Amino acid sequence: MLDSAAPETGLSPAGRTGLAARSVRLLLSPWSRLSLLVALLAAAAVAVLCFQPQRFLAEGWPPHLTGPAAAVCFAVAYGVCTVAFVPRPLLNLAAGALFGSQWGLGAALAGTVLGAGVSFGLGRTLGQDALRPLLRGRWLKAVDGQLSRHGFRSMLAMRLFPGVPFAAANYCAAVSRMRWLPFLLATGLGSVPNTAAYVIAGARAATPTSPAFLLAMGFITVTGLAGAAVAWRKRHRLYGR
Repeated sequence: MLDSAAPETGLSPAGRTGLAARSVRLLLSPWSRLSLLVALLAAAAVAVLCFQPQRFLAEGWPPHLTGPAAAVCFAVAYGVCTVAFVPRPLLNLAAGALFGSQWGLGAALAGTVLGAGVSFGLGRTLGQDALRPLLRGRWLKAVDGQLSRHGFRSMLAMRLFPGVPFAAANYCAAVSRMRWLPFLLATGLGSVPNTAAYVIAGARAATPTSPAFLLAMGFITVTGLAGAAVAWRKRHRLYGR
């Protein structure tokens, strides 16, 4: 009897193997992976909008989570939220309000490094191959060159002087040739001062006239203005050449 499989598909076994191989190459192509990254980030952002993590500022942390376990859970949630573009200042204030200055700072820094690492990994794995060929403009080439050649100090400056959004810095570093270790070290070290200021402000929000709260808010204001000034100077020098 004749084999009925070939007439149904119209393809020989070799043809079916070739079609499967082409399908796999298409799914693993740079633009397919970039599309997956965009879809994942969009889904994460929608999930955060529906979940509304900022309600913890008003309602508090679940009562059955206490002590170190609560801080660890918060750090994981913090990292996931930063990947989904939740502003870090809001999360830092929540860390201070929920856990106080010491535990809050530890949880916030752990969440910062975790979220940055996840974003960097996603951008490096799913977006780098598709986006690097698009780095043709002078500004984009300058940013890529700075991060690729002087990754640690460039990322450290970005974290110390807020001006570049957290997520944007993560994905710019991922698309560049910056290595993992300098990125994570610069993120952890550079995030300490600003994170500490927000955490302290959150922990002392009930006493807005206390010296600690006033110092924290002053530091936040000064570093914000300094970051804006540095960003404007770099932009002016770049386009003025």
